[in-house]
Amino acid sequence: VMSVEAHIESLQSKHALLEMALAAEIARPNPDFYMVKDIKKQKLIIKEEIFRLSHDLDIKHQNAS
Repeated sequence: VMSVEAHIESLQSKHALLEMALAAEIARPNPDFYMVKDIKKQKLIIKEEIFRLSHDLDIKHQNAS
């Protein structure tokens, strides 16, 4: 079972890869804007999940104090 911290790190890595894919797509002479939209949507979903997990982790740490 993956720890919450490890899961957040994994999501951050995926987010960084999507950022690189987005930059590469935009840099193309004829970018596929449907692909750009899809990548941005995936990035947002991951960012929201990172925020949610980080928030849950903060609450857990506060309750442990």
